[in-house]
Amino acid sequence: MGLGLTLASAACTTAPERGERPLEVLVTSPPETLDPRYATDAVGLRATRLLHAGLFGIHPETLAPVPVLAASYTFEGPLKLHVKLRNDARFHGGKPLAAGDVVATIGAFKSPAVASRHAKVLETIERVEADGPLDVTFTLSRPHATLLTDLELPVLRADEAAGPPAPDGTLDGLGPYKVARLGEGFVALEPSRPGSHGVVLRAVRDENARALRLHAGRADVVQNAFSPTLLPSFEDTRAGTGLRVVTRPGASVTYLLPRCDRGALADPKVRRAISLGLDRELFARALFAGHARPADAVLPPGHWAAPRDFPSEARNVEAARALLREASAEHLTLTLLVSTDRARKLLARVMAEELAEIGVTVEVVSVELGTLLARLGKGDFELALLQLPEVIEPNVLRTFLHGSNVPPVGSNRGRVRDAELDALLDEGDSVLDTSARAAVYARLERLVHDRAYLLPVVHEDHVAVLSPRAGSYVPARDGRLGGLVGLP
Repeated sequence: MGLGLTLASAACTTAPERGERPLEVLVTSPPETLDPRYATDAVGLRATRLLHAGLFGIHPETLAPVPVLAASYTFEGPLKLHVKLRNDARFHGGKPLAAGDVVATIGAFKSPAVASRHAKVLETIERVEADGPLDVTFTLSRPHATLLTDLELPVLRADEAAGPPAPDGTLDGLGPYKVARLGEGFVALEPSRPGSHGVVLRAVRDENARALRLHAGRADVVQNAFSPTLLPSFEDTRAGTGLRVVTRPGASVTYLLPRCDRGALADPKVRRAISLGLDRELFARALFAGHARPADAVLPPGHWAAPRDFPSEARNVEAARALLREASAEHLTLTLLVSTDRARKLLARVMAEELAEIGVTVEVVSVELGTLLARLGKGDFELALLQLPEVIEPNVLRTFLHGSNVPPVGSNRGRVRDAELDALLDEGDSVLDTSARAAVYARLERLVHDRAYLLPVVHEDHVAVLSPRAGSYVPARDGRLGGLVGLP
């Protein structure tokens, strides 16, 4: 059962009272589930990370893994990791965290019977053993560089880890919040320890309705849910609302995906021409109101593995036309799939106008997100405007570019098959030294750029509109909501 139905039928459906109300965070849709074994949508992932915690978390600046429930850790060669757990961590229900909980959790996430959507993340873990009440040893089937990031998955209580789905958030957690009550369209959270406000995540699908709720003083945080054109209205001091806009460079990349295995787009010259026909600086400045940066590489600036001194690519109409002539692809006509999001559709239309100047006619086709993903999976597209919302671990590129992940077995929707690229992705997955991995991904970024397997467009900032009550909130680079914890 999806969480939307659960919320609608929950016994406690009364909205929070206005008096001592918790902080209200507006989101664009309700979480699909509050069960961390199955949450994959952005709202669900962010909600479950408030309810639960993993052995490791993500540093808000560098995006590198950092210990959370782990007190310390030691690699004993490339195939073995020893973790000592914190001795002060307790589940919301009062049970102390123990090594058995970690062993049971990993087993559940990997179990075909549980059928977690995150099972593949842990496929290199061959064995996990408790070596004492607070000591756990992981043994791998092969060297795997992303292990610490993978262990960001929430730890569950041993007796619940392999239980039935719990979309209503009833699984005992170790995070800073727990579910207080559910209602139609909202989830009310209460802090699991003193020092934080209660929080309500309320789904408001309409952008104008979100704005009105903020202006009326009924909401406190809205993150990444307004078109750039609306943002100035929240900074108008004449309104007397005290609202303000805060931004932080994000870890996302908005990009064009070409289908690389057929038609004119099978020629890298055509793909490079399209890339050269885009004015990324204009997009960032005008369409995103300065709340984005031109993207020359996939990994965002400041990321530990981002390439240094990567050359920026200015729009070059003549060079783009020359490449199309070399490829005998003048007067090309292509379709561009885009979601129904207003800002995305505007970006797609401006792209189409720019590409017309290099001789490529683009028909923009706007479809619902589910339809868009289905068409990508089937290969029913030529170009698509997409976003990777959390480029935290660079090994995510393996999912979208490795030849072994072509649909239906994976998400290499551009149907890229390149042995040199696969070798770099394999190396980045297995090399443990951080500096060596960064060098691998620098070579990989250059190859992706030169062969135009995907076309980075902009790195968008995280933009939050805040009420005075939430004035000290700071967005995290990964877009999650950890900044709510401890707000005065």
